[in-house]
Amino acid sequence: MSEPLVLEGVVRRFPTGDGTLEVLRGADLSLAAGEIVALVAPSGAGKSTLLHIAGLLERADSGEVTVAGSRASAMSEQERTAARGRAIGFVYQFHHLLPEFSALENVVMPQMILGVARRTAEERARALLGQLGLGQRLAHRPARLSGGEQQRVAIARALANQPAVLLADEPTGNLDAATAEVVFGELLALVRGHGAAALVATHNPDLAARMDRTVTLREGRIVPA
Repeated sequence: MSEPLVLEGVVRRFPTGDGTLEVLRGADLSLAAGEIVALVAPSGAGKSTLLHIAGLLERADSGEVTVAGSRASAMSEQERTAARGRAIGFVYQFHHLLPEFSALENVVMPQMILGVARRTAEERARALLGQLGLGQRLAHRPARLSGGEQQRVAIARALANQPAVLLADEPTGNLDAATAEVVFGELLALVRGHGAAALVATHNPDLAARMDRTVTLREGRIVPA
């Protein structure tokens, strides 16, 4: 079985007043199923750009991104959108939950968008939220949840469609240290339990040390940290 996420020779340039800024200069990376990789690099090195390209939110100028066996260069915009919903889960520093919906509904919604029956979607949402200790908070809207609870809902939402790849950008960066430790531990356990490949950008060396390996960006290329 091929790796869930493969980046080969990815190049990304941005026009500037002085010419062109080459942020990624032939970035290569492969993630195995169940592998959790920390991406640790200074601000401005291109972490967000790399995550956006890996998540099919942005196109590379050259090179190839393969997600769950499908090459991004061969996809139409509609196919890229479908692949994001089906094969990729996203967790950001801020939870981005829909405020007018309950915790349960926030996790049900991405499943129903893919055509999952509501009853089946609710069963999976309850199971995921229960694993994250939110079994008694299903009907609560985000405003009635703590920061840690909101991020747990965001993690459940990201894994709701059983994605092959999870991409996380500072997933505990908005939490206090103690809560971050707990929530990150739960994230690791869920990702490993589901067999997803995960790329997690973080500035926290303690969290990075808990992952399978750590990479960084140096002069636009991905190298071991």
